Amino acid sequence: MSLNIVLVEPEIPQNTGNIIRSCAATGTTLHLVRPLGFCMDDKYLKRAGLDYWDLVEIKYYDSFDEIREQNPDAKFFYSTTKAKQTHSDVKYEENSFIVFGKETKGLPESLIMDNLETAIRIPMVDIEKARSLNLSNSVAIVLFEALRQIGYPNLR
Repeated sequence: MSLNIVLVEPEIPQNTGNIIRSCAATGTTLHLVRPLGFCMDDKYLKRAGLDYWDLVEIKYYDSFDEIREQNPDAKFFYSTTKAKQTHSDVKYEENSFIVFGKETKGLPESLIMDNLETAIRIPMVDIEKARSLNLSNSVAIVLFEALRQIGYPNLR
């Protein structure tokens, strides 16, 4: 196993489809926390995921707590614009879980506050109107930094 991407209540099918492609191309497991803002047979999701569906393992959960309960010893990182440390300041390990929130609200404030030591952010300009990056772009940026740190396992 390599890494794990967690999407908590994703809303936009095209973003999730792009993330499916990134996970498929890197051997990363995708974990989706319901409710989803779309159906898994959504045409935009399918189009964005192209023919990568059989290359990615996708797991579904009814709550974020369910993931934590099933992976009690795993290392979790929480992506948010509110973190002090950047995504490249932390040390990822094989089987780490990198958690992203919904496009419109991000992760719940309580989840971030309870996990400040593993909350991470992607550096951006300090302009109020530039609130955040696109979810699929954010996943790709953090995922490839984590893969770089663990030596790109099983990638050529």
